[in-house]
Amino acid sequence: MIDKEGYRENVAIVIINNDHKVLWAKRTNENAWQFPQGGIKSNETIEEAMFRELKEEVGINENKIEILGRTNDWLYYDVPKNWIRKDNNLYKGQKQIWFLLKFLGNENDIYLKNSPKPEFDNWSWVDYWKPNDEVIDFKKEVYSKALMQLETFINSN
Repeated sequence: MIDKEGYRENVAIVIINNDHKVLWAKRTNENAWQFPQGGIKSNETIEEAMFRELKEEVGINENKIEILGRTNDWLYYDVPKNWIRKDNNLYKGQKQIWFLLKFLGNENDIYLKNSPKPEFDNWSWVDYWKPNDEVIDFKKEVYSKALMQLETFINSN
């Protein structure tokens, strides 16, 4: 769903393990890494969208995670104009609610081929702030804001 300002409603997911490392995933056939994320369907709550994206993109069932926290408000980023389809005059970017999830499973519970067109073809556990340095430039600011907000939930759990 795209709102009247041109932003698509989206969830983003940071999964943290017992060693305070986060799951970092490589986009299929690209040299680009990111956190799992995806759009919210019109019939879904934000939390339902998060669980669906978690299962579709990294194969993790909801009984293998615990929700530690989420951002209070939408975080926005604009997509560069040359990345937007010419027939989509309204679209500007994404607005996201970010979740921090504690991973309760084992590595066999992570399965990237859980959908007909997998988003990712590799993943690894990395230091909490590493994704902020490695994500594509136009997402850096939103990653920084999200990681700062979510970091407070790590120490309180």
